[in-house]
Amino acid sequence: MVAAPSLLMRGLAVVLAVLQWTTAARPCDAAGAAATCVGLAPLKQRAEVVSITEFGGVGDGRTLNTWAFRKAVYRIQHQRRLGGTTLHVPAGTWLTGSFNLTSHMTLFLARGAVLKATQDTRSWPLVAPLPSYGRGRELPGSRYASFIHGNGLRDVVITGDKGIIDGQGDVWWNMWRRKTLEHTRPSLVEFMHSSGIHISNIILKNSPFWNIHPVYCDNVVVTNMMILAPRDSPNTDGVDPDSSSNVCIEDSYISTGDDLVAIKSGWDEYGIAYGRASSGVTVRRVRGSTPFSGVAVGSEASGGVRDVLVQDCAFSDAGYGVHVKTAVGRGGFIRNVTVDGVRLRNVRVAAVRIAGDDGVGDHPDGRFSRLAVPVVEGVWVRNVWGVGVREPGAIQGIPSRPFTRICLDNVKLYGGGKAAAWRCRDVKGAALGVSPSPCAELATSTSLASGSCACLWFILTSRTAPSS
Repeated sequence: MVAAPSLLMRGLAVVLAVLQWTTAARPCDAAGAAATCVGLAPLKQRAEVVSITEFGGVGDGRTLNTWAFRKAVYRIQHQRRLGGTTLHVPAGTWLTGSFNLTSHMTLFLARGAVLKATQDTRSWPLVAPLPSYGRGRELPGSRYASFIHGNGLRDVVITGDKGIIDGQGDVWWNMWRRKTLEHTRPSLVEFMHSSGIHISNIILKNSPFWNIHPVYCDNVVVTNMMILAPRDSPNTDGVDPDSSSNVCIEDSYISTGDDLVAIKSGWDEYGIAYGRASSGVTVRRVRGSTPFSGVAVGSEASGGVRDVLVQDCAFSDAGYGVHVKTAVGRGGFIRNVTVDGVRLRNVRVAAVRIAGDDGVGDHPDGRFSRLAVPVVEGVWVRNVWGVGVREPGAIQGIPSRPFTRICLDNVKLYGGGKAAAWRCRDVKGAALGVSPSPCAELATSTSLASGSCACLWFILTSRTAPSS
C-alpha cells in the first residue's frame, strides 16, 4: 500500500522533467498550440509612402539606381516620420549596386518589380569581417557588403506583392570556380546587430552567396518567401540565422545550391571569444530541394546553438534531411533541437546525420584549439517519414565527449535496400518505433530509454502520428 504513492511521485517527477525539457526545445510553440511565431516581428503599415521615382529612379533595366536608393534611404533616416516610411518600388527592372536600409522603414516591391544587383564587382563596397568569424568566410580579410544591408537597425520590413530581388550571382559563382575572388562573396540580404526584422512576400533569386543572413540579431521573421538558385550555385544557403535569437522561418519554399536553412554562431576561436549563441529558432512549414541539407545546425556553431524547433517541413532531392554538424576545434554547444514532422523524398546520402568528426568543416586559421571540444545533447527527432532514402542516418559523436540524449521516435525511412542501416558511435540515447532498426547504441527498451532519454516517457503515453 505504500509503494503506490511512491510510484506516483516518481511518475510526476518524470512528467515535470519532461515538460521542462520539451518547453525549452520549443521556443515559439511552448504550449503546443501556436501555429505561427511571426508575431516576433509583425508586418507593419507605415503612414507615409514614397516612391523610388521621386529620387530619380528609372526602372528600365539599364540605368544604375544606386544613388537613387541611397538618397531615398537618407531622406527616410533623417526625416524620421512618426511610424516610419515605406519606400515603394513600382513595376520595372531597377538595376542598382549595394545599399543600406535604415530603421523604421519598409522596402516594398510591387508586383512586376525586379530589384537587380549590378554585376560590376569592381565597384562593390567592402566591410570588415565579422568578429565571430575573424576573417571573411571564404578568404582572409574584408568581405564584400551584402546587396541589401543593415547594421544597428530597429523595425525594418522588406516585403511586397511577389516582387523580385535578383542578385545576378553567376558572375560571383564563376569567380569562385576560377579562384579569382579577392574577398568573400556578398550575401543578398544581411542584417547585423538589429532587431524587429520582417521579410515576406517576395522572391529572392541568384544570390552571390548566402541569401538571408541575420547575424547578432533579435526578433527576425522570414515568412511566405520563395528563395531560388541553381543546384550548382556554390554556397547559396537560403536562410542562415547566425548568433541570433528569436528567429522565425515559416511558410516558405527554398530551392538553392546549399543548405536551405543553416543555423550558425561563429567560427572556432573567434566564435568562442565572441560568445553569442543562436537560440529560439523555429523553422516551420518550409518546403524545398537542395543538394545539401534541408536544415543544418553548424558547422560554424562555436558560440552555441540552443532551443531549435523544426516542424512540419518537407524536403526532396536532398543530400541530407536534417544535419547537425560540428567538429573538434569548434567548441561551443548544440542543445535542445527538436525535429517534429518532417517528410523526405529522394535523399542521396542520409535522412539524419549528427556528426562530430573532423571532416565536417574547415578552420579559419591554425590558431584553433583541439581542446575546444563541442557539446551535443538533447536532439529529439520524431515523426519523420521518408522514401527514396539511401541511408537512414549516421550519429557519430566525439570519443572524448559522446553525444547524449539523442532521441528517435516514429522515424520511418524507406528505399535504402537491405544493406542500409543506421551507423552510430560515441552516442547515448534511445529509439522507439524506428525503421530500419536503430543502432545498438540507442536503447529500445522502456527501462533503458527512461534513463538515457527522459522525453521518451512522454512519447510512450501520448504518441501522436505525423500528418500525411
